[in-house]
Amino acid sequence: MDCYTANWNPLGDSAFYRKYELYSMDWDLKEELRDCLVAAAPYGGPIALLRNPWRKEKAASVRPVLDIYSASGVPLASLLWKSGPVVSLGWSAEEELLCVQEDGAVLVYGLHGDFRRHFSMGNEVLQNRVLDARIFHTEFGSGVAILTGAHRFTLSANVGDLKLRRMPEVPGLQSAPSCWTTLCQDRVAHILLAVGPDLYLLDHAACSAVIPPGLAPGVSSFLQMAVSFTYRHLALFTDTGYIWMGTASLKVDVGDMAMGLVSRVCPKHMCSRPRSKERAVVVAWERRLMVVGDAPESIQFVLDEDSYLVPELDGVRIFSRSTHEFLHEVPAASEEIFKIASMAPGALLLEAQKEYEKESQKADEYLREIQELGQLTQAVQQCIEAAGHEHQPEMQKSLLRAASFGKCFLDRFPPDSFVRMCQDLRVLNAVRDYHIGIPLTYSQYPHALVLRRLYPLAIQICEYLRLPEVQGVSRILAHWACYKVQQKDVSDEDVARAINQKLGDTPGVSYSDIAARAYGCGRTELAIKLLEYEPRSGEQVPLLLKMKRSKLALSKAIESGDTDLVFTVLLHLKNELNRGDFFMTLRNQPMALSLYRQFCKHQELETLKDLYNQDDNHQELGSFHIRASYAAEERIEGRVAALQTAADAFYKAKNEFAAKATEDQMRLLRLQRRLEDELGGQFLDLSLHDTVTTLILGGHNKRAEQLARDFRIPDKRLWWLKLTALADLEDWEELEKFSKSKKSPIGYLPFVEICMKQHNKYEAKKYASRVGPEQKVKALLLVGDVAQAADVAIEHRNEAELSLVLSHCTGATDGATADKIQRARAQAQKK
Repeated sequence: MDCYTANWNPLGDSAFYRKYELYSMDWDLKEELRDCLVAAAPYGGPIALLRNPWRKEKAASVRPVLDIYSASGVPLASLLWKSGPVVSLGWSAEEELLCVQEDGAVLVYGLHGDFRRHFSMGNEVLQNRVLDARIFHTEFGSGVAILTGAHRFTLSANVGDLKLRRMPEVPGLQSAPSCWTTLCQDRVAHILLAVGPDLYLLDHAACSAVIPPGLAPGVSSFLQMAVSFTYRHLALFTDTGYIWMGTASLKVDVGDMAMGLVSRVCPKHMCSRPRSKERAVVVAWERRLMVVGDAPESIQFVLDEDSYLVPELDGVRIFSRSTHEFLHEVPAASEEIFKIASMAPGALLLEAQKEYEKESQKADEYLREIQELGQLTQAVQQCIEAAGHEHQPEMQKSLLRAASFGKCFLDRFPPDSFVRMCQDLRVLNAVRDYHIGIPLTYSQYPHALVLRRLYPLAIQICEYLRLPEVQGVSRILAHWACYKVQQKDVSDEDVARAINQKLGDTPGVSYSDIAARAYGCGRTELAIKLLEYEPRSGEQVPLLLKMKRSKLALSKAIESGDTDLVFTVLLHLKNELNRGDFFMTLRNQPMALSLYRQFCKHQELETLKDLYNQDDNHQELGSFHIRASYAAEERIEGRVAALQTAADAFYKAKNEFAAKATEDQMRLLRLQRRLEDELGGQFLDLSLHDTVTTLILGGHNKRAEQLARDFRIPDKRLWWLKLTALADLEDWEELEKFSKSKKSPIGYLPFVEICMKQHNKYEAKKYASRVGPEQKVKALLLVGDVAQAADVAIEHRNEAELSLVLSHCTGATDGATADKIQRARAQAQKK
């Protein structure tokens, strides 16, 4: 155990740091790291080197080379740089390489050197050029900050949703700041810069001068600054050789600031470590590496060659031409178990297990000591936790064997944590392999493998961990398919077939997403073939519209039966095509044409008229003009003109009835206007019957009769209209005269009914006597003369009439009448 802690270095009284080798780098670097632009992704990510950059004096004919390696030095991609001068490189959270050029253009490459996209940081950056750039990470994504030649800052907090912000101007800034960095506070990106002895914090609205609390006097400039991986802590290197450490908010917080004298030489790299047990900053010079904390003593390492530091969540990666190492604070569980003379439960359990393997009785002594203290459960948990933080598989196995040994003496220890740790370590050891080259630590473990195109390994891990198919294998297969569509040396037909054979109906896989990636790679036909396998029309149609395949999108929308989807495509087509082509497309799709007509009826009447005109649909065109005459026109002349157009359309449609009816309506409108001018009152928009009724109610009987003759209203209808109007006026005298003017074509029963409706039995009886024999009984019953109705029914010997009278016989008064009817029936039966 003493040998195991030989590489532990104390920092203060509460923390130890250790540095161990991850890989022996096998890359063939022809130049020093100092002569390259270098960018390394976090979480054991890849390393990008831009050889022969423009800052180095080289022949103009020599083009730079961009190389991408895994963390173990295995080449992943190499491409000749053919674009403009590059100022800075950086990796996004999605492991895309961002190359910031001097003209403000940012080129984005994939992990394997495939070009993804590019964007510009704005015209101002283009005009003033880029002096310096930073790629940073926030909870919203990866951002880019630019320092221009005009000494102004431009920033975008998320390159996936590019929104440029021009930061406020720094007062009196005439040259580039001595150092600067990005901070993320309250979910907002800020820029901290140093100008001589002053610090300024830029946000979207203002430039504020800030003073680090506890800063030693005599500082005339800040030479270097570093923010922690979590953006919570900050370190400032001053020209006096001191390092200030505190919170990134730069606010006074007791115990959160410290100053330490390190060196008067400006370091090449500086990384601020998140605070755990002991706050620390890692500083590197040409041949020296220091870990500086609150304690007066620091940890120093000798660097044999030029090195590069990569901040991580739980430590710092250090790579050079020959080695790749990891420096981190020893986790608490490991420290408890392995520190010298430790009596922690985990340390005793580990010793007990080793003695047990030697068949020594000391194993029982150690185990009893732990049990007497009641700390056996704690000891098992310590060994399991410490195993996760160990890099060497031998030590992992030793600690897990100790945990398994301790579990045997516990009755109810849940096995989940032990099983899960065994699974996690198998996964971590697999991805740490040299050929894969992802040196993830247990703290960094939640990270994907599919970005490296290690699909078989990723699927095996998902199956081993028993992840749900939708969360595991499906996502990996979808990522594989998105990679497959980028293989342009394979035909569209072969790629589509291979993807469908591999994916089939795998749940959670969207063919539309894969098709979108194919379209983004310029393979439109492949995208269309892939969309054929997409079962959801709602996913097919938007991409087809984006690909300018609107007619195919319309067919797919119609097949889906989703009217909302069809309307979406129709509106897109309307904006995309000229009117003639749009209408011709609709003619070939009857369902779409019908739906569009319904839309136009409520939204675009003029377009509806154009549709009818193009189709020579004169019948619908006539109906359209009739509706338009009432909906749009207020002047009588305009309405008549619209009706005339409608009548012409009906004649073209050979619908003479509709044409004649329309012409009659035109005559009626003109007559109603004349009646309003001559008689006053409201006649416009009344029907023909209502016009006649209104004239009668106004006492203009002759005009009503003339109107009836002009429009050939049948006598029966005219009598009904006049009867109803006079009854409503209760002009009984005029009604009686009217009834005697000539023989009624509707008979006299309606007179009885109308009078009884107006509750005038007296007048009703006048007309009851004039009712014909066939309706006599009904008329007498209406006026309440049941006895006479019975006599008439008996006289007619009509069974239906007898039954009708009987139904009206109620009470003692009509008892004799009922008996009379029954006797008449009996006599009829005898005969």
